[in-house]
Amino acid sequence: MCAVTENAPSVDEFRLAVRSFFDNELPTVLDGVVGQLNRAKVWRAALYDAGLTGLDYPTDYGGQGLGPEYAAAYNEESRGLVPREDSVFGIGVGMAMPTIRDFGSDELKDRFLRPGLRGDDIWCQMYSEPGAGSDLAGLATRADLDGDEWVVTGQKVWTSGAQHSQYAILLARTDFDAPKHRGVTMFVLPVEQDGVTVRPLVQMTGEAEFNEVFIDEARIPKTWVVGDVNGGWRTAVALLAHERVQTGVASVGGSSGQRSKAGRVPIPVDQLIELARDRNQLDDPVTRQELARLYTGETIMGYLKKTGVHPSIGKLWRTIQGRAAADTAARLAFPASPAWSDDGSPRAIDEDYFAYHILNCRGMSLGGGTDEIQRNTLGERALGLPREPGPAKETPFKELPRN
Repeated sequence: MCAVTENAPSVDEFRLAVRSFFDNELPTVLDGVVGQLNRAKVWRAALYDAGLTGLDYPTDYGGQGLGPEYAAAYNEESRGLVPREDSVFGIGVGMAMPTIRDFGSDELKDRFLRPGLRGDDIWCQMYSEPGAGSDLAGLATRADLDGDEWVVTGQKVWTSGAQHSQYAILLARTDFDAPKHRGVTMFVLPVEQDGVTVRPLVQMTGEAEFNEVFIDEARIPKTWVVGDVNGGWRTAVALLAHERVQTGVASVGGSSGQRSKAGRVPIPVDQLIELARDRNQLDDPVTRQELARLYTGETIMGYLKKTGVHPSIGKLWRTIQGRAAADTAARLAFPASPAWSDDGSPRAIDEDYFAYHILNCRGMSLGGGTDEIQRNTLGERALGLPREPGPAKETPFKELPRN
């Protein structure tokens, strides 16, 4: 982390600044801006210029040099006010930047932290492969040093946002003779080069958030290693912890009034109340009980953002909340709700929004590590239960059986 800046505002003064930004500055900044990417970049730049991002980052790298109490205050004051388009920066700001901050060289920090925090660069995360999903350490994408560059070849899949990204946090194998957890290195990969091909994967929602990425002798500068060569598993696990925190924060930080088909987050309870009112169901006791349960769950998600809560708990709770909210939306509509079509009318547009989230919520159990992986993590790391059996830890990767 970083040393706290001298002459920092008090937490109460900081809260007032956050409120002023969302009440007075943000509406003006976004007025008339159209398109998800355009709105996302304008929003993130305005937040950065107001001194409200990178709160616990060193000032030398574009941060504010403030303590964790300021980040907690920001989360509380911004709850329900953050534009949904901010999900574009979920991987960069929420995962890549803190990993580079904590493990990157001074060169990487100087090159990437400031533009990453301001939203000048969009990032993606290249972890999963066709043969290495839940067993991430089984990845086979390889990186070989060639003079002053690493040459990377392999394939990644389920890569969110790669079609918009300039850079990727990449895991690649740099030593096939080492055990699978020891021969992995984390890199910063420039996505916009001839050796990287991004192909969209269309989901049942009709959107293409994910991609498969083919890497054919792509080039990375020799010094763009995050952490140590062959020590990438440590940084990979650190980033996953940030990812699980990020998914929980995104679940409660977004604007509850904005209806956007962006981000894998639970439908806000305020919107479900509106839907129940529109369907004349607010007096129904079953509906009222469901809404009360969902309101409680949404409140709990806010508490799970606090420091000291294991990130896998927040990730699991987001899944529970998201699927329950979607099920309630489907019941309030009609049996064929996922088949809504948008004919351009106001009601159809509203129904299309709910149809998207009813279908999209199923992915909450998968992205960022499956529910089963989260439970294993909690059992082993939080409760101290024995680890799952598997291949000998000292077996060289090249000798392990592969699918």
